Amino acid sequence: MAETAIDLGHEYLALTDHSPRLTVANGLSPERLERQLDVVAALNEELAPFRILTGIEVDILVDGTLDQTDELLGRLDVVVASVHSDLRAPRTQMTERMLAAVENPHTDVLGHCTGRLVIGRRQRNGSQRPRPESEFDADAVFRACAASGTAVEINSRPERLDPPRRLLARAVELGCEFSIDTDAHAPGQLDWQDNGCTRAVECGVLAERVVNTRPVGELLAGTHR
Repeated sequence: MAETAIDLGHEYLALTDHSPRLTVANGLSPERLERQLDVVAALNEELAPFRILTGIEVDILVDGTLDQTDELLGRLDVVVASVHSDLRAPRTQMTERMLAAVENPHTDVLGHCTGRLVIGRRQRNGSQRPRPESEFDADAVFRACAASGTAVEINSRPERLDPPRRLLARAVELGCEFSIDTDAHAPGQLDWQDNGCTRAVECGVLAERVVNTRPVGELLAGTHR
C-alpha cells in the first residue's frame, strides 16, 4: 500500500488498523500494535523520504473511553476514534459517548460519524442491506471537534460516504477541520480519495481546512501528541 501511495504521488500514508475490541477485523492487541511500530520503523528507513505514519482506528467504547492503552496512543502519529458498536443507542447516550471521545486528548480524527452504510455489505446470508445513521446531536459534536482541534473524517469509502452532505455542510459552518480518508483496506482502494474530495468541494470545504493537504511536518505539529 505504501508503494501504491508513492505511485499516486503521496508523501505519506497513515496506517490505522483497528483496535482489539473489533475482533471481526482482527483488531490489534497492545502486543501486536507494539510489533507493528517496529515494522513501520524499518519500512520508513527503506522508503524514505516517503513516510508511513503510525496510527490506529480506535473503537469508542460505550462509556466514551478509547479501546487502547494511553501509553500506546501517546506513541502514535495519528489516532482516529470511531463508533463501531451499539450504533442504535439513544441520541443522548450516543452524543455523550462521542463528546467524550472527541475531547480525549489522544483523539485527532472523529471517524465516520454516523456509522451509516449507504450500499450495504454482503451479509453471511448473501443479502445486501444498507445501515441507517446513528442518532446524535451533530451541532454539539461538531462544536466540540472545532474547539478541541479534532478533525472530522470525510470517509471516501463508497459504501460509507460519511458524513452525509447535510452534516458535512453543517460541520463547515461550525468551523471544523477535516481529514479526507480513503478507509482503504487494499492498495487498489487508495484512489477512492477522489470520492471524498468531490464531496468536500460540493459542501464548501476549503483545502486549508483539510489536515491531510498539509506537509507531514505541519500535519504532525497539529496532532495532539
